[in-house]
Amino acid sequence: MKIRSFRPLLSGAAAMALVLAAPADAQFGGIVYDPSNYAQNVLTAARALSQINNQITQIQNQAQSLINQARNLASLPTSILAPIQRDIDRTRQLIQQAQQVAYNVSDIDRVFNQRYPAGSLSGTSSADLVANAQARWHDALAAYQDTLRTSATVAGNLDDTRAHVGTLVDASQSSTGALQAAQAGNQLIALETRQLADLTTMLAAQARSASIAAARAAADEAQGREQARRFSRAGSPYVAQSVSLFRD
Repeated sequence: MKIRSFRPLLSGAAAMALVLAAPADAQFGGIVYDPSNYAQNVLTAARALSQINNQITQIQNQAQSLINQARNLASLPTSILAPIQRDIDRTRQLIQQAQQVAYNVSDIDRVFNQRYPAGSLSGTSSADLVANAQARWHDALAAYQDTLRTSATVAGNLDDTRAHVGTLVDASQSSTGALQAAQAGNQLIALETRQLADLTTMLAAQARSASIAAARAAADEAQGREQARRFSRAGSPYVAQSVSLFRD
């Protein structure tokens, strides 16, 4: 509600006080009229009205300040934190569902001690050598599949990212206060965090498949040397013989 200013009234009162300031006395019906006293009273009333007008202006400024503070404290009506958390949980499930060789130090040590031995293979039976080679092949195949699944999930998040960015930018541009703008910025940071999580998961999956493939190649090479050694020591060595293709 707009409050009228008392300045026109103050100006009129001041003008009347100046007109009546002439030092003349009059008597009306036994009442002595003192113009100077009347003018002093008018000036006193004018000062009082001026103070009231100033107080009203201060109240209006305080009310506007409270309105601005209320706008700054208003929460952002838009939130994408739940979808972001859902995407992060989906990516985390991919890590937990890793096949053959899990993302776990103790499991990696156990698998490598069994199927990727670094020592001599002389004490390993031929059946175990074949079984370990087959298991290593499954390890590599499963790692490639996990990498492809991770890539598909990360690529599927791109559409959600585009929609979330548009929503947050619109909310930030239409924000009415500092809190709403800050909350929109915080949600954009959360979206970037999810993108970093996707990137980290993708790099981890690629590094895992590449490491398993390299370990498999090294183990297969060691196994090949062992099998060649056993073959060369089994039975009589090969002796070349002359062969006649045509008879005289």
